[in-house]
Amino acid sequence: MTIQEYISAHRERFMEEWGSLIRIPSVSCQAEHKADMRRCAERWRELLLEAGCQKAEILEPQPPKGGEVAGNPFVYAEYICQRSGLSGGAGLCSVSEAVSVPTVLVYAHYDVMPVEPVEEWRSDPWEPCIREGRLYARGADDDKGQAMIQAKAFEYMVKSGQMGCNVKFIFEGEEEIGSPSLEAFLEAHKELLKADIILVSDTSMIGKETPSITTGLRGLAYWQIEVDGPNRDLHSGHFGGAVKNPINALCEMLSKVVDEDGRITIPGFYDDVLPIPEEERAMIAQIPFDQAKYNQAIDVDDVFGEKGYSTLERNSCRPSFDICGIWGGYTGEGSKTVLPSKAFAKVSCRLVANQDHEKISRAFIEYMESLKPQGVRIRVTPMHGGQGYVCPIDIPAYKAAEKGFEKAFGIRPLAARRGGSIPIIAAFEQILGCKTILMGFGLEQNAIHSPNESMDLEVWEKGIIAVSEFYKTLIKPLLKSY
Repeated sequence: MTIQEYISAHRERFMEEWGSLIRIPSVSCQAEHKADMRRCAERWRELLLEAGCQKAEILEPQPPKGGEVAGNPFVYAEYICQRSGLSGGAGLCSVSEAVSVPTVLVYAHYDVMPVEPVEEWRSDPWEPCIREGRLYARGADDDKGQAMIQAKAFEYMVKSGQMGCNVKFIFEGEEEIGSPSLEAFLEAHKELLKADIILVSDTSMIGKETPSITTGLRGLAYWQIEVDGPNRDLHSGHFGGAVKNPINALCEMLSKVVDEDGRITIPGFYDDVLPIPEEERAMIAQIPFDQAKYNQAIDVDDVFGEKGYSTLERNSCRPSFDICGIWGGYTGEGSKTVLPSKAFAKVSCRLVANQDHEKISRAFIEYMESLKPQGVRIRVTPMHGGQGYVCPIDIPAYKAAEKGFEKAFGIRPLAARRGGSIPIIAAFEQILGCKTILMGFGLEQNAIHSPNESMDLEVWEKGIIAVSEFYKTLIKPLLKSY
């Protein structure tokens, strides 16, 4: 039975199983849903066993420090090839001890964002509703829908006797709140989670007609800056021009961080930045993009960024610096002639692969201190950070993913780095020592995190085809050498 035939024969069951997850309001950031988190984890355990895993269990996060409330449980499941012999067709899942087969670790998350504002939903966010070829519900895409793509592709490969890989699943319930328990869990279960490649479906494509594989994510460094001046707010008439204004000082310092060519001036900032490979630049140039429409959509008359790079390169492959918020003094109604005693700013850098966020954080703090004028004091506090990530496009697992997309969508996918940050992807590489393939099937119009989140059902089914082809392609070299 082909994958298309299998989907057709089991579509109704697939929809009901998907719906059984959606109906559980697994909102990790709201305490009233604590019990729902465990219910959702248990439901995933059941579904992974039914899909063909030999073992599936609920694992608890590491005990928290200081008496905090324990995190949400993890779901671990595995399928390990056991029988002897290796051949095509029904025997493909059988492997002798002499043959080393790849192990794929599938990561997903079962928690979702809150549904508020509820009044903006066109249908019940906790009850799947199909309209015009799309399934609407919270978690339809992020990440219950995409996780189901992985589960159903795996199911087909096992049930049809074609699974030639070891497959492990690790699903968490805290991704939407920053995965606070994940790194400690990875450290504690390194051997259990040992794999050759990690497979994740929690990202998006450029478009339905332009499939793409996310090959890079930017890292992040974030700080709060406080500038102190006089011991109280002062009358600007009595003291203006004689005392250094903390807001003026803060603006002067921050204005020097980016030069007129869009280059960040922090000493040593670019030391570890790797150039964009020409093959990737060529792929980026193929991405459909209209600069005029981009400008119009965000209502700007022109864009600004690092000289020598396109907009799509600037917002995905190159680092950036932004003032995210700035405040101080009097901001209420009317006027108040005051020279403020304090000024504050929140600032961030998006980093690229090979830049260390802790190193950049230290360099920024030192730079701010060097720029501080006389008459004020400065305190720079690191808030949080994470490493960037890039996946080589010449490794076998990436080539297998590429073949999967090509099989499903009829066109070779583009390699596309994204400007956002998913710190857990870098953590996988640092702790487990293997690369991650981001086979995401989301679309911009899916409106994740927003009211009326949805999933295109045609894309969802193509995702199942793509992932099943990934497994087939990954095992082909082994079949040839056996």
